[in-house]
Amino acid sequence: MARLFGTDGVRGLANAELTPELALALAASAARVLAAHDRSHRPVAVVGRDPRASGEMLEAAVVAGLTSAGADVRLVGVLPTPAVAYLVGALEADLGVMISASHNPMPDNGIKLFAAGGHKLPDGIEDEIEAGLSGDAIRPTGSGVGRVATVDDALDRYATHLLGATPSSLAGLKVVVDCANGASAAAAPEVYRRAGAEVVALHADPDGVNINDHCGSNHPDELREAVVAHGADLGIAHDGDADRCVAVDSAGELIDGDQIMAVLALALAEAGELTKDTLVATVMSNLGLHLAMKANGVNVVTTAVGDRYVLEELRASGLALGGEQSGHVVLPAHATTGDGLLTALRLMSRMADTGKSLADLAAVMNRLPQVLVNVPVADKAAVADSSEVRDAVGAVEAELGEEGRVLLRPSGTEQLVRVMVEAPAQATAQAAADRLAGVVSAVS
Repeated sequence: MARLFGTDGVRGLANAELTPELALALAASAARVLAAHDRSHRPVAVVGRDPRASGEMLEAAVVAGLTSAGADVRLVGVLPTPAVAYLVGALEADLGVMISASHNPMPDNGIKLFAAGGHKLPDGIEDEIEAGLSGDAIRPTGSGVGRVATVDDALDRYATHLLGATPSSLAGLKVVVDCANGASAAAAPEVYRRAGAEVVALHADPDGVNINDHCGSNHPDELREAVVAHGADLGIAHDGDADRCVAVDSAGELIDGDQIMAVLALALAEAGELTKDTLVATVMSNLGLHLAMKANGVNVVTTAVGDRYVLEELRASGLALGGEQSGHVVLPAHATTGDGLLTALRLMSRMADTGKSLADLAAVMNRLPQVLVNVPVADKAAVADSSEVRDAVGAVEAELGEEGRVLLRPSGTEQLVRVMVEAPAQATAQAAADRLAGVVSAVS
């Protein structure tokens, strides 16, 4: 049987793959597993969601599951995923549940779980929760059944936390924020205004159906046009649950997660806060980030793809900054997970502190052309074991030298091998990627 948990919780087509019955059972098992370490009090769970229509149905199921396991529930409503993670710690809860499918289209939904303190779960705990779905558990009755209460000031608590982590006033900055008709629709404009910025809100009217619909961080074209039209200093695009963001400079040019990390790494290094002068990135981060960091005395540690692996490395090594090209950025001093609003606030603070435009700040990094080719294969293992593939990769790497990079990565969910090549010129990267894709296809 396939593992229920993916790289970021449980996700699927709502009411088909992710059913209310599964949500109830999953929540009940999570309550039993995550509260098992401490029997001195009734377990408490924080529950939030994004605004997609199926979230209402799944929230009811999750609440039923938690209370049936004897956990008291604190409902925080529609809030970003990092807000739920923060509130798990702030409310001293035993666990948190976020109902969201992030950047996925509206028909999908998902369940993300947090342990005490707002931390994502290791594989072993997820496996325990999954194992707990089978078999009959003893359920409390009478006064042992969990109770439900609403946290009316949840947004204000989160906003106050973010503002406390923002080092400078944003007065004088004008920002267009694309909320993806998602979980940040109320939070992002409010927080950025309270930080001092002039805010133009875009796609901030969720109706349960329009989340991520040609908007947000996966579709920044309208934001790019709006920044130029409004004469704004920058734009910020969040995804559906706002655990990440990408930016747009005043000319409408996209600034991705790698460039944002480069700007924040140098800001932290200048302040003496970049622990061990080290940044954590995934293997998919652009070579330009590595070159820029090397030129500025910053070491880069790489992990597998997925913000959970970035988080694991940050926690294991006690580091201060990490993230992904997609815009998941983690600042462990202020958050236990990727937080798009926090990232945007720190980026704007750097602009305010230096008086520089976002384009000038991002120019520290030269983003090399990157080509990704997905190659359908019959046998991913055969590709990994192929001497022909290894020889072809070695030949391309020798041609590119230190000015380029090759990465072959089997897909974790599909019968594909992803061939990625970076080079100083787009044509060079494309030719090399096509060449390697041909070799991969031939040996499979």
